[in-house]
Amino acid sequence: MTMNRRSLIGAAGLALSVPALPVAQAAEGAAPGAAKAPPPPPVTKILAEWIRGSSYESLPEEVRREGVRSFLNWVGVAIGGSHHETLDIAVSALQPFSGPPQAGLFGRSERFDIMNAAFLNGVSSHIFDFDDTHLKTIIHPAGPVASAILAYAEMKPVSGKDFLDALVVGIEVECRIGNMVYPNHYDAGWHITGTCGVFGAAAAAAKLMGLTQEQTVYALGLAASQPVGLRESFGSMNKSFNPGRAAANGLFAAILAAKGFTSSDRMIEVRRGWAQTISTKQDWSQITDGLGTRYESALNTYKPFACGIVMHPTIDAAIQIRDEEHVKPEDIRSIDLKVHPLVLELTGKTAPKTGLEGKFSIYHAAAVAFVEGAGGEKQFSDRAVNDPRVVALRQKVNPVVTPGIDAAQVDMTVTLNDGRTLHRHIVHAIGSVETPMTDAQLEAKFRDLADGVLPAAQAARVMALCRTLPDLKDAGDVARAGVLGA
Repeated sequence: MTMNRRSLIGAAGLALSVPALPVAQAAEGAAPGAAKAPPPPPVTKILAEWIRGSSYESLPEEVRREGVRSFLNWVGVAIGGSHHETLDIAVSALQPFSGPPQAGLFGRSERFDIMNAAFLNGVSSHIFDFDDTHLKTIIHPAGPVASAILAYAEMKPVSGKDFLDALVVGIEVECRIGNMVYPNHYDAGWHITGTCGVFGAAAAAAKLMGLTQEQTVYALGLAASQPVGLRESFGSMNKSFNPGRAAANGLFAAILAAKGFTSSDRMIEVRRGWAQTISTKQDWSQITDGLGTRYESALNTYKPFACGIVMHPTIDAAIQIRDEEHVKPEDIRSIDLKVHPLVLELTGKTAPKTGLEGKFSIYHAAAVAFVEGAGGEKQFSDRAVNDPRVVALRQKVNPVVTPGIDAAQVDMTVTLNDGRTLHRHIVHAIGSVETPMTDAQLEAKFRDLADGVLPAAQAARVMALCRTLPDLKDAGDVARAGVLGA
């Protein structure tokens, strides 16, 4: 059966009988005289029950397919970031303190204990801001989850089918928890990939380890006690620290829970639990509705451009105008953009000095797209950010917050020196759910990221293993094939 990604409805799945639930605050601790809100549902236990009951066979075909695409994309970006200065520093800092060499790092020869390997691969996969994105929450789902369970799979062999099931479970848990608190939680300043990713990593690790329902509840509770990541970190190495730490923290939670380390059995939902402590919004129905039949993981998207997702429409528009109208940077008088407020809030850096800062500059994104006709990781390097042609052109970029423009859209008008104006209105940029990257485009992205890190033949082997993940007897083969010198 073919499944529409936007409908997220699969014919197969574990359906839980849970009533529709309103957005609500718990009555516990309410001010005197305040109207009593209904108590929150036991979402921690509900999630644990679903995690325990999920299986590869229960996943709709389209969800399996998207899980494989998510994994392929994640491996590619982890390889691509493996020799960035950020990872060099982290490897150097942690190597003297690492435990037994249990797991490898993509694109490198060093081996670490599984906790540090999970952290480092998670960092590597987010360095370029080129990883997958759940657009409803701006969570980057695969990094925390895949980093945790692939490290575990190197130490304790698991089949590709079981690995894929755990990956989907983890992505589903973190995105549903994200849906519950977004946007209030994000607006408060939390980096939602880290704060929700820890639940995904814990859920996936618990699934692979075969934890009991009680142990899984404790793993989720221990994950709730480890929220990590603040948006102030954006534009620095600290941003990629967040999904890496979420991966290690989630794995840590599951390992402790497996040995009987306890937590509250309602850590997510109660008055002084995770959701009501770090968000003013709690929509419990976002966790429970359609659990096991409707999959958030089927809405995962993949970036064609190595930067914040809100800049993608601008890059898409600029490349279209540049290529179709044969526009040269020196022909441009001004670039006027109508954008959503989130664009300037997240990417308002007017004069970035480093490639990492450039990922959060709408001015740089527009300029480099016209100068180089691309938006890959090479366009968000220190070299590109300091290119005199790019610096000159970004001073002609004028973004204006405009009512009626969605965060996923842009309205671009380019005025040329001869007085002509060129216009593009992007509603769904390439890489969105509506205009997804094809398998061929994902593979081209993988090859480009691996270029210069792994020999072409080795990169092709790794890509083939990712593509055939459900057929693998040992999912750890992917990690072993992706290390330098394999």
